[in-house]
Amino acid sequence: MGEATRRAVLKGGLTVTAAGAFGLAGARTATAVTAPQIRPTHEWNARPATGAIVVENHKPTYIVVHHTVDPGNNTDYSLAHALQISRDIQNFHMDTRGWIDTGQQFTNSRGGYVTEGRHRSLEILRGGKQHVQGANVGNHNSECLGIENEGLYSTVDVPVALWNSLVSLVAYIADQYGISPDFIKGHRDFNSTECCGQVLYDRLPELRTAVSRVLGVAVSRAEVPEWPLLKPGDVGAQVLAAQRFLRAAGYGVPTDGVFGQSTTDAVAALAAEHGLSRDSCTAARAADESGFLGSDVWPLIVPSGKSAAAWRVELAQ
Repeated sequence: MGEATRRAVLKGGLTVTAAGAFGLAGARTATAVTAPQIRPTHEWNARPATGAIVVENHKPTYIVVHHTVDPGNNTDYSLAHALQISRDIQNFHMDTRGWIDTGQQFTNSRGGYVTEGRHRSLEILRGGKQHVQGANVGNHNSECLGIENEGLYSTVDVPVALWNSLVSLVAYIADQYGISPDFIKGHRDFNSTECCGQVLYDRLPELRTAVSRVLGVAVSRAEVPEWPLLKPGDVGAQVLAAQRFLRAAGYGVPTDGVFGQSTTDAVAALAAEHGLSRDSCTAARAADESGFLGSDVWPLIVPSGKSAAAWRVELAQ
């Protein structure tokens, strides 16, 4: 999978500026956030990477939250299990995905144990000026730092231990790089995927608030509207609007407001035509996401230049 170049403006109305992305530069806490315990690759007996680890000569813009899907919601909260899932994820990413190493920079277990994912991620994070390029957010890996959270969070909540360790880890990363809590995102904010699960995704505003408290900085109360994620079986006005856009783009889909097979096929074809990633993290193991319509598909079908915020206002009228 291509690990894409940095972009100044992201699809979906996310505009990156020096003041916005690194908004903590003049408002960092007087005392640096305490580093959580992060177990390095050698502690879980990681395989060597099969290619050169790319170190981006800049800070990441976004901290991106994922869920692993598989393993699922295991009740083994031990350190030994946390180290094993790190090995399992690396094996899947290298042997099935064909990547040079684990895709994400860090992994957070249901027991609250954090491990380094891709080699050198911990070393470079401690430096606070560069970041290791991962392979967990299609077409945005040069600007994103990813955290895989063990479990499947589409319908159930995360364990308390995982939540607490996630807050600590994200706060430390944000402090090291001077990233505003507003730039904590879910994987679906970049790609058409269920990841990081609806329940965990709905808690991202809470995560931003919790991290802002640790950092001692304010978090914006005005959430940036994101493109909605539509999936096969969905019905309603958003589906109807998407179908009309697809028809205007030349796809022969019905305009019945039902995300059926023809709409699924059209979205999958559109994504393939534009080379959009459909397997950029382990979430795709839970379901075929090739027909999902999300943040990277909407900008291909809506009128040129229209943002997610503008489109949502228009739809509500």
